[in-house]
Amino acid sequence: MKKFLFAIIFLALSCTNNTYDVDVLITGGTIHDGSGKKGFVGNIAVKNDTIFYVGKKQNFIAKDTIDASNKIISPGFVNMLSWGYNTLMQDGRSLSDLKQGVTLEVFGEGTSPGPKGSIENNNFVGFGEAMEELEQSGVSTNIASYLGAATVRIQEIGFANRKATADEIDSMKNIVRIAMEEGAMGIGSSLIYAPGDYADTDELVELSKIASSYGGSYISHMRNEDSRVLEAVDELLEIAERANIPSQIYHLKASRKPNWHLLDSVIKKVEKARESGLKITADMYTYPASSTGLTGVIPTWVQEGGRQAWINRMKRPDIRERLFMDIRKELSEQPPEDILMVGFNKQSMSNKYRGMTIAEAAELRGETPEEAIVNLIIEDGSRIQCIYFSMSEDNVRKKIMLPWVSFDSDAGSYSDISKDFITHPRAFGSFARVLGKYVREEKLISMEEAIKRLSGFPSDNLGIKNRGYLRIGYFADIVVFDPDKIQDKATFEDPLQFAEGVEHVFVNGVQVLSNGDHTGNFPGRFVKGSGYNPPSE
Repeated sequence: MKKFLFAIIFLALSCTNNTYDVDVLITGGTIHDGSGKKGFVGNIAVKNDTIFYVGKKQNFIAKDTIDASNKIISPGFVNMLSWGYNTLMQDGRSLSDLKQGVTLEVFGEGTSPGPKGSIENNNFVGFGEAMEELEQSGVSTNIASYLGAATVRIQEIGFANRKATADEIDSMKNIVRIAMEEGAMGIGSSLIYAPGDYADTDELVELSKIASSYGGSYISHMRNEDSRVLEAVDELLEIAERANIPSQIYHLKASRKPNWHLLDSVIKKVEKARESGLKITADMYTYPASSTGLTGVIPTWVQEGGRQAWINRMKRPDIRERLFMDIRKELSEQPPEDILMVGFNKQSMSNKYRGMTIAEAAELRGETPEEAIVNLIIEDGSRIQCIYFSMSEDNVRKKIMLPWVSFDSDAGSYSDISKDFITHPRAFGSFARVLGKYVREEKLISMEEAIKRLSGFPSDNLGIKNRGYLRIGYFADIVVFDPDKIQDKATFEDPLQFAEGVEHVFVNGVQVLSNGDHTGNFPGRFVKGSGYNPPSE
């Protein structure tokens, strides 16, 4: 009905010279509407939370007018993999993403904000409740989330490393039904980490069938991203086919140098599946290094039972010999010189080891790299966040040119850069880097193609209605940026640097960034998936 009413308004605007009162008028910019079509110079009018007009007419009286001459006006960008739930709960400004033009943060890689807790202990928080809590706390960007497959498994099975029973599968399917009706986008799995990888293919298929029945999708950090990446792709394609569900690969990559050549085979496999009719897509961050805990080189068999259980297990002499052997195998492809430690639980550990590679820490401690990895985790009581220099810049370029790939940060969203912490530069630059480095400087893809894959394309993949495009009747999530100045500033040595070039951002018609500064507004909303079923009054 909303789109129909605005279509009538558009016809009236086209046929008359009447003057219309609007809230915001953005004039004279090059409009890229998110579809991939060539841009044109024109104006956009906003009324309340909605785009009222897109075109060349100027018959408007606006409360606020923005001159976007020599700038680009685009839809807000979609961060397909954000870890921003907790950081946004602490500070809802979302500046590290907002200053890159991001207006929608999507959570849910393996774990999601809910459900968690237990009804019996009176501390249960459902999926929808957790998302609404973030919205109500005040956030400048919109938020959405997949239901984490590991979260579902933990809720029903805990951290046990075993196959789910038929009754447990039925209970997990019911959890999925509830979350889909509360607004989940689908199922998100993370099959490289415990306890996510304890789920077999059949379990994931059954959960995905429920998500599919609500119009949702399946998105996965696949079971392997290095020497067995092709097997992992096969599993994702099997789930997509058996569950009849659109499926996406989280942060597409072929990790570790001996496996870089496998990316070509991954691409061929996905494109063959797409040609056969399967709806397969991927997302990526725009850097040749990943970031995760030291769990990236620790086998999941030792991690059963949750963090404290596996840390205690690693102290046992009978476990350590096998564990060291398995870690050595991992380090044969991922050299300890290329693992940089950046995040610790204990300040004393951070003061001593932050910014060191595993090789440097091992030498300092007089230990082998595998001994240092295990002992550092035990001493810190955490998985220790690291940056892994494991990918090829040539492969990054190759992925950027794929029309079925969108973009993510795979990071939290940060606003206070005065705090003492280190993170991956992708948190501050992944999206600006697309437009600055790969569009303007290297000309790998056109501006209109880049904006499509930052906005309209991921919105379509998510099944979101009335967002992702600059169209009459759509929600006014709008970005104005300078194509000559937009660039990432964050580096691995100095990651806490905001991107430059984004001047104005609107979320649901409310300006949240003005001339690069936050406005103090928090209009972000919980964007719900296609299966959302509003609770009855």
